Formats: sequence, structure tokens, C-alpha cells
Amino acid sequence: MRQLSELDASFLYLESETTPMHIGGIYLFDAREQKSPLAYSAFVAYLRSRLHVVPVFRQCLKEIPLRLGRPYWIDDPNFSIERHLAYVNLGEQGRKDSLMTLASKILEEPLKRDRPLWHITFVDGFRLDDEDPDSQGFALIVKLHHAAIDAFSGEDIIGNLLEYSPDPRPIHAPRPWQPRPGPSEERVMLQAGANILRTPLQFTALAVNAAEATARGLVQKQLRKLPLPFPLFSAPHSPFNRQITANRQIVSTSVDLSRLKAIKATLGDVTLNDVVLGLCAEALRRYSAEQGADTERSLVAMTPISVRSNSLRRATGNQMSAMLLDLATNEPDPALRIRRIHWNAVASEPYREAIAADRLTELLPSTMLALSARLYSELQVAQRYQPAFNLPITNVPGPQVPLYLQGARLVQQYNTAPLFDSLGLVIVAVSYQGQLTINFTLCPDVVADGDSLQRHVIESLGAIEEAAQDLGPEAELDDASGSSNQTLTGDMLSVLEGVVRKALQRFRA
Repeated sequence: MRQLSELDASFLYLESETTPMHIGGIYLFDAREQKSPLAYSAFVAYLRSRLHVVPVFRQCLKEIPLRLGRPYWIDDPNFSIERHLAYVNLGEQGRKDSLMTLASKILEEPLKRDRPLWHITFVDGFRLDDEDPDSQGFALIVKLHHAAIDAFSGEDIIGNLLEYSPDPRPIHAPRPWQPRPGPSEERVMLQAGANILRTPLQFTALAVNAAEATARGLVQKQLRKLPLPFPLFSAPHSPFNRQITANRQIVSTSVDLSRLKAIKATLGDVTLNDVVLGLCAEALRRYSAEQGADTERSLVAMTPISVRSNSLRRATGNQMSAMLLDLATNEPDPALRIRRIHWNAVASEPYREAIAADRLTELLPSTMLALSARLYSELQVAQRYQPAFNLPITNVPGPQVPLYLQGARLVQQYNTAPLFDSLGLVIVAVSYQGQLTINFTLCPDVVADGDSLQRHVIESLGAIEEAAQDLGPEAELDDASGSSNQTLTGDMLSVLEGVVRKALQRFRA
């Protein structure tokens, strides 16, 4: 048995019918160089032969009774690859917009918990060029649960499943595999008891009286460890921080990496990631202004940072740090904004003290995590208070060499991330073969006119290039440390203490 971390388990507890917590991918393949298109049956045989490189594909969840502990990954004794695959032929509707509409509908559906948490839809009859009926290809729509992977390990999985040569790899018989026997209920309960003894804090979900007596000290101790550069729940309200529905829309646009690298070289002491964040920030500023939103206060992003070993080539759950980053969207100069983002991300104290994200969940045991997630949504906390951050932005470096699937070249990929209540927009930027694709996953009932984000990205890139030439590498940046390095105040601790006390009183009642 391999137990989920608190962070991994939190993605299970946060999931609901309107908030599926899986990471998605849409992969477009060019089959024009093949003598015959890849048949669905051949794809199934190929995938079956590669299952051994992704062990989590054959592992399911084993829940702990009464949620006395986090679930475990165990081998699925009833594993069948057919339960994780689907086939769709677009026929005469094989255009890109039809594919994206189909993908949006598929990605709205949560994964089923009674089997390994992944699913792939093979889409046939897809044309890469809407004007060329001979531009035949196919697409894969992939769903992988966030409890099993993060965005960085997801790219590793795809890289292991695909090929680096245009010459098709022979499809061999799958390696023999027998599921290891699952644990008995008695062993699971004994393990849960042992975990409680090893981690006394887990028992506070049941010993509420003791928890109340130490609540303030625990909250203060944990919060002081967090890399928060400004007071919690101080991000401004924005057009995408409202209660979401189950509807999803995928908006993507690609830009040349060479243009971003040229901006980096022009500005001097910034990173390519700073430029990507600056491009996203300018697009968000333009979108907010177009929607009539206040742009005087800077948006705040949550940016994951992988702490995964470079030598690790298998999915092992979520291994990342996370910090809150001021996007400086109140700075009108888009080139100077990149400088400020660089300072916020690198020169500030929170960056140097960034901690592993699973420590964000250490304060509450599993039962309380599940309860707090439900209450957060049902009590509409996001609508009553300012958000902790406005949106997540993840920049995932992808391979710069072409990938293939049985001779068909991967020409484009789009990636999605889960939304959560009050977070109607999330950005995932992925680079591949000299292109950076910026993917917006959004709830169209919250983010109006989401298609305009494509235009805003293209216009923003041109504006940043022009501003960077005017600014140059020698421009001095004013000291930005005035408000970006504040710590949590005693007033916030008092508020949290009151919330904990009231919650425990209700729990007791």
C-alpha cells in the first residue's frame, strides 16, 4: 500500500459534481505521413503494451473507514483497460472547434472512483486544417486525476507513453502483470490506528476539546511557515472570482518561444518564466479593463513550483512548492511589470522560504479537510470575503523535440487544470517544439467572452515587445518591497481563531 499525502487527498475531498479535480490534455497528431491511419484497435494494443511504464494506471483507491486516515493506492484486482477508453469519430464535423467542444464536454465529467483515476478518448476523423480535407489526423483527450499527478508529472507520463522517433515502435505483447493482493479491512484499521499514534495531530478531528485549547497556537505556528508576501485574503475581487458551475470552456493560443526569449534578452535580468507570467498578466489586465473591472489593485496568482527530482520519471503524486505572487497588474508599463514580477518572485523573502505545498494541509487532518472543503463551497465563503488569490498560473516546460505515436507526429497539445469555487479561470502554459501554448480553462458562466483571451494574448505580446525596446536593460526598478513582503497580522490570527472556535462548537453540538 502507498498512502496518499495530505495534498493528494485534498484533491479528492475538494471534488464535487461541479468541480472535477482532474488534469486534462488534448493531443493532436498528424497522420498524413502514414500509409494508413492509426486504427483504434492498434492504439489500444499499443497502450496495453506500455502500461508498465505508468504503474498508477493500474492502481485504484482504498478508502479508510470513517475517514480515520488518508486513502491508499492499491493494485486494482478488476483492472480492465477497456473501462478507461472511449472511441469517437467526428466524421464530417472533424474540425478543431468541434474537437474543442467535445473535449470541453468530456472534461466536465468527473472520473469514476471505483477504478484507476484516468481516462482517454480516441478521436478519429479529425482534420488538422479545416480547409484541407486530406489533412487527416487523430486526437487524444486525456483525463488524469490531480490526486495521482501534478502538471509536471503529467508531462512525464505523456513523454513515457509516446515515442521520440518517427519510426513506429513494434507493438509487443504486454508484460505479465498480476495485481498484488489488497489489504484486509483489519489491516487497514490497524494501519490507521498506527498513523494516529505516529501523528497525534490527526486525532484532533475527534478530540475537539483539546483542539480548541490549542487552536490559536497551532494556527499561528503553521501560518508563519507559509510563504505569503501579503496578508491572507487580500487579493482583489476580479471578474473570475465568483461561484462556478459545471460548465467548462477551453481557450488556447500559441506564440513563438523565440519572441519570448528575445524579450528576456532585451530586459536583461529576468527569467523566461517571468516573461510568461508578464504575458499572462498583461492579457488579464486587458481582459479586466474590457469587462469594466477595477485595474487599480494588482491581481495575485498562485504559482506552483516543482520540487520533483530531475531523475524521477514516474508519477508519485504531487511534489511541488507553491507561493502567492503579485502580478503587478496595477503597473501600466507591461515591460516594467515583468521586472516587478521578477522581484516579487526571486528577490523577495517569500521566494527564498517557499515550502512544499503538502505542508499547507498539515494543520487539518483528513476528516477536517473534507468538512472544510464542503463548508467553503456551501457557505459561499468566496463570495463573502476577498479571495486568497485570483487564479493559479502554471508554466510547464515541455519537450522541444517532436514526439510520435506509431509514426504520427504530435503537432499540438492543449492542457487544462481543475477549477474550484471562486476560481473560474486557471492558466496552464506548456512549451513544445519552439511554441508556447497558453491554455485558459474557464467556467463560461463566470468568465464572460472567454474567447477574447486569445486576442488579448496576441495583442499583449506585441505591446510587451514594443515596451521592452523602449525600457531596455538598464532601467532602474523602484523598490517594490513596501507592501509585498508583509506578514500575517495579529488581527488575522484573531479572526481565524474565532472561526476555528465557532466551527468546533458547532462540531461538538
